[in-house]
Amino acid sequence: MRLRNVKDKEEILNNCKYLIKNPEDYKGKWKELFNNDNPIYIEIGMGKGKFILENALKYKDINYIGIEKFDSVMAKAIKKIPDDLDNLKLIRMNALDIDKVFSKEIDLIYLNFSDPWPKTRWHNRRLTSKIFLDKYDTLFKDTKRIEMKTDNEDLFIYSLETLSSNGYALSDISFDYHKTHTDIIMSEYEMSFNKIGKNVYHLFAQKKVNLS
Repeated sequence: MRLRNVKDKEEILNNCKYLIKNPEDYKGKWKELFNNDNPIYIEIGMGKGKFILENALKYKDINYIGIEKFDSVMAKAIKKIPDDLDNLKLIRMNALDIDKVFSKEIDLIYLNFSDPWPKTRWHNRRLTSKIFLDKYDTLFKDTKRIEMKTDNEDLFIYSLETLSSNGYALSDISFDYHKTHTDIIMSEYEMSFNKIGKNVYHLFAQKKVNLS
């Protein structure tokens, strides 16, 4: 994916009050940063931010954290955020470091149109590979919940298999999500796919936290 550079991205990032510069310092303490006990939902790979921003605006009783590793993409997302949003934070980092930032405090993970990493030798980089699912296991507070959308059928089938193998019960499985769901908040990618009639695949995965 070619990323267009944002000329003033460093200034945008440095001056953004939503961007947490030292996220490791809040591991296990994110509710203190939000100053409430509301559920925390995270989106890994938030892109230009439309999905998480609209959710934060609509559901004020949920805390949202958007994660993105590319500076220019994060800067574009920041430009869209109003000044008075108390339930949204942003983190610029590689998803591989996610277990360094959260511990037993997340209620839901969104995976929206993640990189499919199509070549077999790249499959461990997929956000639903066992490597990442093991990391996610350390993040959740109570019930572990993952909601995923993708336009890539191979990634979707792969994810159905890996999530099932890791003890998740799957529901709301759809191979054409927009055919049966209309009143939904879409990401930028999802809007573009919807306009051209491209299928969007969706699943919801859930399992109980092992208390032993």
